Amino acid sequence: MIQKVLVVGGGTMGKEIALQCARHGCEVAIFDASPAVRAGIGSGLAGLAATLPPGLLTEADLPAVLARIRAVETLAEGAAEADLAVECVPENPELKRKVFRQLSEACSDRAILATNTSSLVPSMFAESCRWPERLAAFHFHLPVATSNIVDVMPHPGTSPETMAELEAFARRIGQIPIRYDRESHAYIFNSIFGAMQRQAIDLVLGEVATVEDVDRAWMGIFRMPLGPFGMFDNIGLDTIAEISAYWAETLNDDAGRRRVAFLKKMTAEGKLGTKAGRGFYEYPDPAYARPGFLSADSP
Repeated sequence: MIQKVLVVGGGTMGKEIALQCARHGCEVAIFDASPAVRAGIGSGLAGLAATLPPGLLTEADLPAVLARIRAVETLAEGAAEADLAVECVPENPELKRKVFRQLSEACSDRAILATNTSSLVPSMFAESCRWPERLAAFHFHLPVATSNIVDVMPHPGTSPETMAELEAFARRIGQIPIRYDRESHAYIFNSIFGAMQRQAIDLVLGEVATVEDVDRAWMGIFRMPLGPFGMFDNIGLDTIAEISAYWAETLNDDAGRRRVAFLKKMTAEGKLGTKAGRGFYEYPDPAYARPGFLSADSP
């Protein structure tokens, strides 16, 4: 049974996965290669816990949950006793391969190695693992506590036992596992979301519509609390830019490169989304959340 979890990568996704596991009784270690990120993990977790919807984590339970999470100075320190190691580093195939080589050296051969990649597939990393049969994709969605779907995807060499363990663990930590029979680069949701993302940005780049009107159309018709650009802010523009850049170059896609340039101009200005307090909107009071955003009198 999976009880001890190592999360590699202390960004937004890494912290959310750690908190989800700790809320359900797991001991969690988080490693990040950046000393500055490691230093901020504790305060980041406390801040994240404070934003959870009512009923998910009581004030009385908070100290015990946070006590089950620790930032470690080295990957080996967190890997030594891990039953599951989840990689949450940026969408760079070589970086991920490096992490899996390190995990293969530091983890015991009973550990499951999982990638949280949102656009790559586990077979790209299988040769970097000493026991590829215990490697699979285990892909969460933000916010993890409420968007409680996790994609469980094998590569051709993943064992049935590994898939069964990951599915059972997903349910234990309050997630709904979506099991895949074969690899797919963008899973289900991201395949649909990626198409929407491309179209939304193209409408703005082509001066067909403003960011606000794209979101108004989506929110007003589907009665959603936020539109495509509000979603981009929640995911992180740096994350979207990195994924988009990989595929633009891989597919030699000039339209994709234009979208990447658009996103990277914003990230260079510090507009990363909600985590930076500004992206396509200003936070914590984005325009799309104000009562007048969808009124007949909105500009």
